[in-house]
Amino acid sequence: MTVHFIGAGPGDPDLITVRGLRLIQSCPVCLYAGSLVPEAIVAEAPETARVLDTASMHLDQIIAEIETAHGNGHDVARVHSGDPSLYGAIAEQIRRLKALDIDYEITPGVPAYAAAAAKLGQELTIPEIGQSVVLTRTAMKSSSMPEGEDLENFARTGSTLAIHLSVRNLREIERKLIPYYGADCPVVVAYRVGWPDEHFLHGTLSTIREIVRQSKITRTALIFVGRIFEDTDFRDSALYDASHAHILRNKKTASGS
Repeated sequence: MTVHFIGAGPGDPDLITVRGLRLIQSCPVCLYAGSLVPEAIVAEAPETARVLDTASMHLDQIIAEIETAHGNGHDVARVHSGDPSLYGAIAEQIRRLKALDIDYEITPGVPAYAAAAAKLGQELTIPEIGQSVVLTRTAMKSSSMPEGEDLENFARTGSTLAIHLSVRNLREIERKLIPYYGADCPVVVAYRVGWPDEHFLHGTLSTIREIVRQSKITRTALIFVGRIFEDTDFRDSALYDASHAHILRNKKTASGS
């Protein structure tokens, strides 16, 4: 018996991996986060499967369901949104499974930041503009941030920020980031990426809070901050530069000789 943690992607049922879908189609038990995982994905579970929405369940109840499945020798599809390695709350489940000596495997999924970049038609690493992406969040009612993992420290690097779980904390984001990025730094808020009602709000660090307020977005949004979202000139990467030689393109080939 194995518990399969499956990343379902950000919302669009077409973005689940082939492996993830096959596991859902084969497992006798399917536990999914109903507030974030589309029903179309778990509808692929076998007709006889036990399918439960865990949105209203606490950890002990979820583990109890897994223990019952374990006793029956039934594999479990534990379906999470996006990629379960990012804010998936699987670490606490894995700790319980290890204590119970229950096997588990993780199937990755498309993370929201990657799906959002695709919809925006945007590369997140642009030569000499931004070569690093920081995935982070801010502390609100959830657990506090570890020491040193604060926005100011990340902002000092000038990296592109992908801020999760923080759309209700825009005042603090604005206050902390403007000194480093400037009030005119582009911000994109990606709301419910991959869902039918997805949309993107564009602004700057000085304007985005009011734009979001008027849109009445209070959850399920990802905040991008960075100069890569400006329409600006940048140099081509060396990867396809005709004069640049590398292991797969020697000097003779690169020069066109």
